[in-house]
Amino acid sequence: MIDYGYDLDTINNISDILKHKGETLAVAESVTAGQLQVAFSLAEGATQIFQGGITAYNIGQKSRHLLIDPIHGANCNCVSEKVADQMAAQVVSLFAADWGIAITGYASPVPEQNIHDLFAYYTIYYRNKCIKHERITAPHNDILTVRLHFTNAVLRKFYDACRTINI
Repeated sequence: MIDYGYDLDTINNISDILKHKGETLAVAESVTAGQLQVAFSLAEGATQIFQGGITAYNIGQKSRHLLIDPIHGANCNCVSEKVADQMAAQVVSLFAADWGIAITGYASPVPEQNIHDLFAYYTIYYRNKCIKHERITAPHNDILTVRLHFTNAVLRKFYDACRTINI
């Protein structure tokens, strides 16, 4: 199988853990533009662990489907830890999953908004509890390479999280 740059070992390790625990996951993403959904679809036994996902790019869709606070979202261009937290919490409910992963950020500079560094906020939810959230960065590169960097970083963070939670 061609990996297209995805960390397939990590993806399959996650799949093994979730299958063993009988748990599922769902994804809410923006900056990665569906890359996390693609990554999880490549897992061995994906249909047993991956409920699905949503890619929401703008405040209207994030507010409508992922219930983010629209005033806060407007004030930060929907890129903050709080937005990622709200996205992750809602995707767990939306897809009836045990785990929710959310990511929002910048894959290219936005000079008119004084955004020059590439960064994202991700959150991992387990049932109704935030397990981990943080800001991650990426080196300047083409947009697809940056998205792949964020995707693989979150896959590693999620692998660490699902290994440490006991049911």
